[in-house]
Amino acid sequence: MTTANGEATTTTGPLTTESGAPVADNQNSETAGLGGPVLVQDQLLLEKLAHFNRERIPERVVHARGAGAYGTFTVTADVTRWTRAHFLSEVGKQTETFLRFSTVAGNLGSADAVRDPRGFALKFYTEEGNYDLVGNNTPVFFIKDAIKFPDFIHTQKRDPYTGSQEADNVWDFWGLSPEATHQVTWLFGDRGIPASYRHMNGYGSHTYQWNNEAGEVFWVKYHFKTDQGIKNLTTDEAVRVSGMDPDSHQRDLREAIERGEFPSWTVQVQIMPADEAANYRFNPFDLTKVWPHEDYPPIEIGRLELNRNPENVFAEVEQSIFSPAHFVPGIGPSPDKMLQGRLFAYGDAHRYRVGINADHLPVNRPHATVARTNSRDGYAYDGRHGRAKNYEPNSFGGPVETGRPLWQPLTVTGATGNTEAPSHAEDNDFVQAGNLYRLMSEGEKERLIANLAGFIAKVSRDDIVERAIDNFRQADTDYGKRLEAAVQALRG
Repeated sequence: MTTANGEATTTTGPLTTESGAPVADNQNSETAGLGGPVLVQDQLLLEKLAHFNRERIPERVVHARGAGAYGTFTVTADVTRWTRAHFLSEVGKQTETFLRFSTVAGNLGSADAVRDPRGFALKFYTEEGNYDLVGNNTPVFFIKDAIKFPDFIHTQKRDPYTGSQEADNVWDFWGLSPEATHQVTWLFGDRGIPASYRHMNGYGSHTYQWNNEAGEVFWVKYHFKTDQGIKNLTTDEAVRVSGMDPDSHQRDLREAIERGEFPSWTVQVQIMPADEAANYRFNPFDLTKVWPHEDYPPIEIGRLELNRNPENVFAEVEQSIFSPAHFVPGIGPSPDKMLQGRLFAYGDAHRYRVGINADHLPVNRPHATVARTNSRDGYAYDGRHGRAKNYEPNSFGGPVETGRPLWQPLTVTGATGNTEAPSHAEDNDFVQAGNLYRLMSEGEKERLIANLAGFIAKVSRDDIVERAIDNFRQADTDYGKRLEAAVQALRG
């Protein structure tokens, strides 16, 4: 096979890096020992994420289609025993926020009412700097290691040959990635198409670290429960809405705020003492799993209200940037391998897409404090630093380091290498998907089966179909049996 310019190419043989070196492990990023943080020396991971971030110009590669609004977060419970974050320091304290909702796979001009996860990216403009919480409307995700993210999104985007999304690609990847079974069950269930951005929950999804003044560490998961109630669209309703008003979700959010019907969410957290993580029944840092509420009951800590629309969608929504690496004192990362990859990838994407000085834009810069850095120049630099020296340490009165890290260090042991996450007693890719299926009513199960079967039936190869169905069969026998019958009926 040759390329358009006559160069020889091949699609067989070993997978390689961009420079042609063979890839030993394309499933697991490199960590500092079993369960440790991801290493910057994993150049395959960084190469894949950096290349992926540059595949589209100028819209976001993922989460391109979105809407946003400003609001207020109010603390309603004392959480100082768990975190020293100043914006959470007292009941009644309020912090300005900006929240961007989005779909994931569609282009900038795509419709809102589609079956797709919804991004839920929240910026807190705190006195200690901006804190970004980047999540979705689902508490789990399709994969558990960032090294697989570019491959996953490629299956959701347009095929290199046909220029369309292909069911073969989607189900080939999902069938070969059993960890996706839980999220796929969410996606094709009733909550797969929210009726509006106001009528869905939000989740931080990842596990994060909270640490208090005494240096004690806790693992935390965030939940934003809609006060408007959950409302969803069926597949048929979504097709009708998309055809009549592709901007349905964006319009609904803007008009509700204009009417003074400010949407709100009750904010809850699940909290796990750090020393319980190692022996928990499954890996608590696995993004494809939830923490059962009977193990760690959600605790209400605040209320989020959206009450002001952006004046300019491009300036404030399209140019808004969010990064899970934007922490404040008292909050930090966990060993979640998806989160570890995103700590690099989100910031890198914004530096490429919006520019190296994207943080200077009004929607992105701190609102309750001032950023003091030694970074200078670059595209769209506004000269804000004047004559100030651009190095540290200096004897001219420049900003100085505090000597106190934002989060507590983790103990790591073992040899470096491409490792899977540590195995816990009940780690399994299918258990929680089966639990979710069994929680559904009969009507919810029927709609789930119909939604899945309609998509799987489009696959051209029998082996891909069988592999896809088998993942659901392993989650629950009835789930797989009914799905197999539904797919066979559609395929004839």
